[in-house]
Amino acid sequence: MLRHTTVWAGALVIIGLMPDLAVSAPSPEPFEAEEPSGLGNEDRILPEIPADPSLDLEDRPPFGTTTGGEAVAPEVHYDPDVLPTPVRRLREQILEAAASGDPERLRPIIEANGEPPAFSYNDIGDDPIAYLKSLSSDPEGREILAVLAEMLDAGFVHVGEGTPDEMYVWPYFAHYPVQLLTGPQIVELLKIVYPGDYDDMQVYGTYLSYRVGLAPNGTWRYFLVSD
Repeated sequence: MLRHTTVWAGALVIIGLMPDLAVSAPSPEPFEAEEPSGLGNEDRILPEIPADPSLDLEDRPPFGTTTGGEAVAPEVHYDPDVLPTPVRRLREQILEAAASGDPERLRPIIEANGEPPAFSYNDIGDDPIAYLKSLSSDPEGREILAVLAEMLDAGFVHVGEGTPDEMYVWPYFAHYPVQLLTGPQIVELLKIVYPGDYDDMQVYGTYLSYRVGLAPNGTWRYFLVSD
């Protein structure tokens, strides 16, 4: 199962010089920390941090809160049959393209979308497929396809109903208050993020990894990190 980190990592190495001893003690066995199943640290996709200061998460209220700051849990859906037909068909097309292992299979979907989906807060150049492949740790771009499929296989929420921003969003964590997650929901979350990422989400009060937004008319709005 893939997991995707969104936190900053660092390492501190302390080198000590010991005086020579008449009798040398045996060296302790080196400790090797086990990597979680899935990608190693060096292979994880590192999402872009928005350059726009207005997108600073520290200055924004958590998803799923009222204007008074009260946390409200949205209704979570798992059955794609409840989706409007255009949304259900688009989701199936994206999943089929992702399962092919060829990012080029996304190109006709993107071109038929009218305005291209947002894949970054910054300029991605003229070729969205090349940009998506650049996010992947493998040159073929299959990892980012797996991420995309993993998001669309998760539970989802219907947000902004009756407004121009109405959308169906995967995974539902993108609009679910972190502090209201139940034990089973945290297990769901830890299938797609690392425990350290979950700790950061508790600090920021919001989901910090990838999400997908599809409009009710079957338009692909975005595949982004955070908000």
